[in-house]
Amino acid sequence: MKLASLVTSVALFGLFTVSDVPFKAIHPSLTQASAQEKKDSVTNLTFQQKLDMVTKNKGQFGGGDQLRRFFFGDLEPIAVQPGGAGMVVNLYNKANDVTFAYCATYDVVVAVKKGKVTAFAPSEVK
Repeated sequence: MKLASLVTSVALFGLFTVSDVPFKAIHPSLTQASAQEKKDSVTNLTFQQKLDMVTKNKGQFGGGDQLRRFFFGDLEPIAVQPGGAGMVVNLYNKANDVTFAYCATYDVVVAVKKGKVTAFAPSEVK
C-alpha cells in the first residue's frame, strides 16, 4: 500500500513540474492569454512589408534567418553562383515571383529581385 502511494505521489509531482497540462485544465483562460502574447507579429505582415524588411536588412548577419522565418516552405533553390564568401544560392519564391540571393556562410541575403533570376550580376552578390 505504501509503495503504491509513493509511486502515485511521484507521478503526480512529475506531472505538475514537467507539464503544464494540469495548469491548462485548471485555468484555461490564463493559458489563452499567454498564447496570444507568444503570437508572432510576423504573421500580421503583408508580403510587401516582409520583402521591404528583408531588402532593408540585406547584407546584415542573420538576414537569412529572417528570410527563412518570413518565407518558410516557399523558397526553392534554382541556381548557385560565385559571390558572397564563396558561393551564393538563388532562392525563388514562386508564390510571389521574387528571387533572393543567399550566402549561407554568413547567413545573409545579398540580393533581391522580382522574377525568376538564375544569375545575379556579380556586383550584386559580392
